[in-house]
Amino acid sequence: MSKHVVVIGAGVAGLEVAGQLSKAGIEVSLIEKESKTGGHLNGWHKLFPDRRKSSEVKEYLDGMTLKNGIKILTNTTIEKFNRTRSRFSIITNQGKELTADAVIVATGFDMFKSARKEEYGYGIYNNVITSADLEEMFRKGSIILADGTVPETIGIIHCVGSRDEKVGNLYCSKLCCVTAVKQAIEIREELPESKVFCFYMDMRMGGAFYEELYREAQEKWGVSFIRGKVSEASETIDNKLTIKVEDTLAGRPLKMKFDMLVLMAGMEMSEGGKKIAGMVDLRTGKNRFFTAADNHTGSNISNVDGIFYAGTCTAPMNITETISHARAAVVEVMDWLKNGES
Repeated sequence: MSKHVVVIGAGVAGLEVAGQLSKAGIEVSLIEKESKTGGHLNGWHKLFPDRRKSSEVKEYLDGMTLKNGIKILTNTTIEKFNRTRSRFSIITNQGKELTADAVIVATGFDMFKSARKEEYGYGIYNNVITSADLEEMFRKGSIILADGTVPETIGIIHCVGSRDEKVGNLYCSKLCCVTAVKQAIEIREELPESKVFCFYMDMRMGGAFYEELYREAQEKWGVSFIRGKVSEASETIDNKLTIKVEDTLAGRPLKMKFDMLVLMAGMEMSEGGKKIAGMVDLRTGKNRFFTAADNHTGSNISNVDGIFYAGTCTAPMNITETISHARAAVVEVMDWLKNGES
């Protein structure tokens, strides 16, 4: 088929969609606002649950786009988005016009900005970091405090920006628990003498081998898990971090001191996705992610004919789910190009 599809977003979903469409003989233009493709995958060191190197998945995705000669437009955003009959006209920030027979939105997610939870001290205290900051330390090969020393006690706080009425996010970000478990193990691997504590609301380990990883963290690596929500963090005169938390299983309040705190930041609808939604009147839900035509049978289909969704622009997903969702989007687009146009 002599058709052209524009894919918005070159993260995991966008790269997979573009690669599969191009392999099927469809002309693809891939738009990415950043200077390189890969999205959040670029910030990960190893992936759960098997701690595979993220670079291996990135190599696969890059190979798909290079092999199939996809047109990739980096440092590019969309300024205008119009539909004319059964085709779409897209104007970029560089003044380029793209005409498409179908569009796939793969704008992904943004990490919750942890500074919004002032009680945890991110951006206030030097040694309060996010899960993304910790991944960067893993990539560089050293976990260190602001003064260059090695932490001995590390606290990991779950559900930062998720399941939280105060910030307007009632949903679970789904991946924070398993990320915390993976990172706790990696800390203990790198710093065998360290003590690591995870503070959780509920352990939601709903994925293949997630529960096994959770058990490994406790039984092999000695990670301590305390069920309780941290109310606040403060800094002492000697630059230690003190937290107040209620151990809800033991029914007692705790006050604990740490060298470092790691905040498990949740996932939110990306700013890029919000912008596209406003341009084309795409529906979003209470969680502000895109709302699919049918959660069970049409999770890739939008409320606008010819526009489809792929990946975490619709809901939190892990990489495996994102790739599967992207492949499903390809099936929907191929059917639309063949049978669905009016």
